[in-house]
Amino acid sequence: MWPDRRLLNLIKTEFPIVLAPMAGVMDADLVIAVAQGGGLGSLPCAMLSAEKAREQVNIIRQRVTAPINMNFFCHQPVAADAKRESGWRERLASYYGEFGLDPAAPVNAANRAPFDAAMCAVVEELKPEIVSFHFGLPEPALLKRVKAAGCLVMSSATIVKEAIWLEQNGADIIIAQGAEAGGHRGMFLTDNIAEQPGTFALVPQVVDAVKVPVIATGGIADGRGIAAAFALGASGVQIGSAYLRCPESKVIAPARAALADARDDSTVITNVMTGRPARGVANRVMREVGPISPDAPSFPHAATALAPLRQAAEKQGRIDFTNLWAGQAVRMGRDVPATELTRALAGEALSRMRALSA
Repeated sequence: MWPDRRLLNLIKTEFPIVLAPMAGVMDADLVIAVAQGGGLGSLPCAMLSAEKAREQVNIIRQRVTAPINMNFFCHQPVAADAKRESGWRERLASYYGEFGLDPAAPVNAANRAPFDAAMCAVVEELKPEIVSFHFGLPEPALLKRVKAAGCLVMSSATIVKEAIWLEQNGADIIIAQGAEAGGHRGMFLTDNIAEQPGTFALVPQVVDAVKVPVIATGGIADGRGIAAAFALGASGVQIGSAYLRCPESKVIAPARAALADARDDSTVITNVMTGRPARGVANRVMREVGPISPDAPSFPHAATALAPLRQAAEKQGRIDFTNLWAGQAVRMGRDVPATELTRALAGEALSRMRALSA
């Protein structure tokens, strides 16, 4: 019944629904549940050590025989700038005082590392069916090793130029990330967030520009959105925010409540939380310091000084400094198990497409 089966033929899942990899708020449990529902489970590995990534994949393999997508960042690392870090701590000094914290106390550096040889070796060992990247693609030698391990390669594009570049440089599948999408912008050939088109404008232009299958993401949270994506020429969808309130997610209770209360205008794009533009439900520090601040250190170093504040606030049940990455359709999320949600989304989409073709 799916009008375009190119993605299904490649990834070998029951439904053309990909779980968005959401670092920090999910682990193997959500991957397993989505896989059991017929979708493609994605494991976010950008904040994991090689050992932890291996452990998580092994847990998934013990529970399901479905394909797995391991997701990595491949940004160009930028060394911490001591002067800028110091200025950022000064900008946050009043919050440190409020929570009785010492802004000069040492803290662990932010742990968002790009794909490297060590992680490539893990991929070669585990041989996930799919490997996806954010912020472009890794260096050619590493990408060649990933492909030699038999993995399909997906990556995100926020503009048509990025989609063309990805296809020319080895991507088997393009994820067209519209401006509505939650989390970090996947941009890598531009740094102008004002240029990013919405999903409805981006997807058909990417479909026209490349020959590989295109996955639509951004603002898709029910069967209507999935049907619309296929009408625009997509071969599948990637969905994240709709799964945040599922019991298998690791979203803490105060954040879960904030997500449930969010509306269509609750999310903003900010660089305050990590130093790189990302969409999320506005929290206190995003409102008071940003949402876009020239003081924020480069990615991922802005997160370093926020870590003690986040920990202190969460101990009080507050999410003033907590990442609430979510897209503009966040209010359409549901409090149901992820397996059930995946099957419901597929069923709704097929029903909608049948009605439209009648």
